[in-house]
Amino acid sequence: MSQRELVRGIGWLDATTLVVGSMIGSGIFIVSAKSSRVLGSGGWLLAAWAIAGLLTMIAALCCSELAAMMPKAGGQYVFFREAYGPMFGFLFGWTFFLVVQTGTIAAVAVAFAKFLGVLWPAVSEAKTRIGPLSISAAQGVGVAVIVLLTASNATGLKTGTVTQNLFTFAKLAALVALTVAGLLYGGGREATLHAGRFWNAVSPDGRALAGAALAAALGTAMVGPLFSQSAWNNVTFAGEEVEKPGRTLPRALLAGCLLVTSLYVLANVAYLNVLPLSGIQHAPADRVATAAATSLFGPAAAGATALAIMVSTFGCVNGLILSGARVSFAMARDGLFFRRLDRLNSAAVPANALWAQALWASVLALSGSYSDLLEYVISVDILFYVLLVVAVIVLRRRRPDLPRPFRAPAYPFLPILYAAAGAILIGVLLASNPRTTWPGYALVATGIPVYFLWRRRDHASPRVS
Repeated sequence: MSQRELVRGIGWLDATTLVVGSMIGSGIFIVSAKSSRVLGSGGWLLAAWAIAGLLTMIAALCCSELAAMMPKAGGQYVFFREAYGPMFGFLFGWTFFLVVQTGTIAAVAVAFAKFLGVLWPAVSEAKTRIGPLSISAAQGVGVAVIVLLTASNATGLKTGTVTQNLFTFAKLAALVALTVAGLLYGGGREATLHAGRFWNAVSPDGRALAGAALAAALGTAMVGPLFSQSAWNNVTFAGEEVEKPGRTLPRALLAGCLLVTSLYVLANVAYLNVLPLSGIQHAPADRVATAAATSLFGPAAAGATALAIMVSTFGCVNGLILSGARVSFAMARDGLFFRRLDRLNSAAVPANALWAQALWASVLALSGSYSDLLEYVISVDILFYVLLVVAVIVLRRRRPDLPRPFRAPAYPFLPILYAAAGAILIGVLLASNPRTTWPGYALVATGIPVYFLWRRRDHASPRVS
């Protein structure tokens, strides 16, 4: 017989590894290549990572107040519902299910397969025609990873958290080992840290960057680091399953984000201490970590690095799957999504929501459309983080009566600072990449008629608890 309530089985360590494991995917191993090409400077590359880390910590501080105050399944969906009304909550959940979470699951699962291909060449990205689709072995392996981890999480919360803990510790060990090796054994004269002109920013076409041009380049270069540090809020989606949430969620968010953002900056210092700037900018397939490891230990290190990234991406997919299904579950429970997704199985987990998420993520993985969709919603995702932080201000005014086990410090300075920085980033993206920015907002807008159709179908407002 199915249980009717979620079980509080996520302790502090589980919550922290969910934060860390969801954040560390493949980004830290590759995105520095693109950011360094935009900025043409080792110093400004570090600045991009450091500023992105600072913004992530500010957002985590603000989110901690909301998470401790409303530890419900769905997390950010619930915060938006309470702060801005049910339609805003739905639009977040709609975009989250349609693109943000499922697209990220697809992208990271296929990234796992691509690095598996380094060790096992049969897992290639060469397409084979199967009926109307052209599918690669890498896409097939990506789908297999999604199905395997969904089935694992459907057996119970304990299985998902144990898997998360194991792979998070393994990926942390691998990233720390690479970082320490780069800091200790790098230092050649050609390495970026020692080659001079550390803060001389240069555009891809060779122009010196200064003033507004440098600010625009820095904003563009920060997109990769920001998204490498995103998904920290996923732990809030499982807030209803966290033990002592008023205390556990803030501690997990702050400890996890501080650990990852600090390690990311140090990892980039290690890259700069090993490779010349051109080696970072033009690393084969943007695999900066592989280039650094190969420079330190020779060609054999490429396989070890690929294995480390496979561990990292596998654990990341597990965390995304575990947490993401709780959003569609919460929406269905409020009458704003497919009704059957609000059912819990005998293990007290939302199995229907897990499998619906897996189905759509697999479709995106096989179609190959996830990369374009994720590019379209980059500025939308930044907007969602801005709205998350601003919700602290809104709810302090609208619901001063709600108990707040944790209060964001430096209120309202930090939320306003983050909102201003987010607005500038969105403006930079709108100005520099309008072709891939506006479609993201159009995609969100498709949820408006869907919202009213669901409201009409149920003949009732969502239940707010």
